[in-house]
Amino acid sequence: MISFAFPWAFLLFPLPLLVYWLAPPHREKTSSIRIPFFRHVAKAARTEPKSGSVISQRSMLQTLVVILIWLLLTTALARPEKLADPIIVEKSARDVVLALDISGSMDQRDFQSTDGTPKQRLAAVKDVLRTFIAERQGDRMALIIFGTRAFVQAPFTEDLNSLNGFLDQTEVGMAGPNTALGDAIGLGIRTFESSEVDQRLMILLSDGADTSSRMTPTNAAAIAADKGVVIYTIGVGDPDASGEDRVDLDALKAIADRTGGQYYFANDEAALTETYQRIDEQNPRIVETQSYRPRESLTHYPLLIALLLILGSSLGFHFAQHRRRSV
Repeated sequence: MISFAFPWAFLLFPLPLLVYWLAPPHREKTSSIRIPFFRHVAKAARTEPKSGSVISQRSMLQTLVVILIWLLLTTALARPEKLADPIIVEKSARDVVLALDISGSMDQRDFQSTDGTPKQRLAAVKDVLRTFIAERQGDRMALIIFGTRAFVQAPFTEDLNSLNGFLDQTEVGMAGPNTALGDAIGLGIRTFESSEVDQRLMILLSDGADTSSRMTPTNAAAIAADKGVVIYTIGVGDPDASGEDRVDLDALKAIADRTGGQYYFANDEAALTETYQRIDEQNPRIVETQSYRPRESLTHYPLLIALLLILGSSLGFHFAQHRRRSV
C-alpha cells in the first residue's frame, strides 16, 4: 500500500499555471547588429523595420516533459511511502517481584518431593519457581532474596532465562542466617519505583519469623498498600517450631490482607506448585497491545526519474541546436 506523508504538497500542482497566467512575461534587451544601407535592404525585402521581440517556441514534447518533471518533483515533496503489513507488539501491563527467603532455616530437608523423597526447602522452592518463571513469558519480573538483609538478586527484566540463571545461583545463607521480612517488602516497594504499569504484584515466600528488619512487616505492608503493590504471601516450613525456625503465619496473613493479596501455606512440593498456579489464576496476565506499520520511503524514485528527464531533455536540446548550426 502506498501512502503520502505530506499529501498537502499536491496543492502545488497548479502553481506553474498560476505563474504563467498572472506573472508578466520575461523581457530582455539584447544588442543588435547595425548594417549599412539597412533601409535599402528592408525596402528591397519589401518589409518595414519596427521594434519587436522574439518568443522562443517550445515543442509539444518539451511541454509534456516540463509538466512531467514538475509532477514528479511535487510527488517527491509529498513523500510517498510504502506501508508494510501491521506489526502487533504486546507489552505486559504487569510487573512481578519474587521475594525469596534464603535464611538458614531454608536448608532443612523436610520438604517432600513429588516422588516422596525428602528435599531441601530452598531446592524445592527453586524447582517450582523455575516452572513458574518460564510460564510468565512477556511479564517483567525481578528477584529479591533476603535473610539478615534484603538484596536485589535480579532487577526487572523480560529475559526470563537470565532470571532463572540468577535463581540457580541463589544459595542458603547468602544474605545472612536471620529473616528480614519487613526489609524485603520495603526493598520490593523501591524496586517498583521504576515500574510504569498499574498492576504491581509481589510474591513473598518465607519460612521463618521476622527477626532482623529495620522496618516491621506491618508498616512495610501499609506502605505497599499505599503504593498500589499487592502482596501474595506463601508460608513454608514448620509453624509449630520454636524461635526463628517457626514460620510466622499470622504475620504473612496480615501482610496479604493489608495489601489486598492472598495468603497460602505449602508443606510439600506439590502444594507449593498448586499455590503458584492459584496465584497465576487469580492474576491473569494483562497486556497492552500496540501496532505499527513499517514505512519504506519511495521519495528517491520520482526524484531519480525527474533527474533522468532533465538530463535527457538537456542532451536532446543540445544535439538539436548542434544539428541546426551544422545545417
